[in-house]
Amino acid sequence: MARPAQALGYKIGALRIAELRARASAALGPKLSLPKFHEIVLGEGTLPLSLLEAKLDRWIAASK
Repeated sequence: MARPAQALGYKIGALRIAELRARASAALGPKLSLPKFHEIVLGEGTLPLSLLEAKLDRWIAASK
């Protein structure tokens, strides 16, 4: 009741992170390290989704 949009924000973030994981998996194939993916996603704490996407794009490019 105090934060009516909290659940919606959580779900949007979860869906976006799932999309980013699928993108990383498609780009890296067997080279994808899930522990490293999680480290990239969680490493700097809370980030806006646009910054997280850019950070993951840089990581994918560097990991190829």
